Amino acid sequence: MLKPGAVVLAKVQFTDTFEIKKRPAVILFEEFGNVVAAGITSNVEMKGIALTKKDGAIKNSVIKTNYIFTLTEKAIEKQLFTLNKQKKQELYNELEKKLCKLKNK
Repeated sequence: MLKPGAVVLAKVQFTDTFEIKKRPAVILFEEFGNVVAAGITSNVEMKGIALTKKDGAIKNSVIKTNYIFTLTEKAIEKQLFTLNKQKKQELYNELEKKLCKLKNK
């Protein structure tokens, strides 16, 4: 079982195609074999939480807080690294802000 903050390599199906690609993602939580994750991109121009080599990333990247998806544990190929406590808190704070905006609409 993977813990929240684990950065993994997973088989992700994109919403606009039937294509499945291996992509990095960060685990937000797991329940009953379903894993909720946020996608990670190496396009550092995108909005989100910055990840650097110092954080454990292979190259500078961004956790896309606007790209949240569910996958099965079987779709996860391997764990790459784990976010430190500070980076995890930054991620959850950003997600909370987004959810509170929805709640107040």
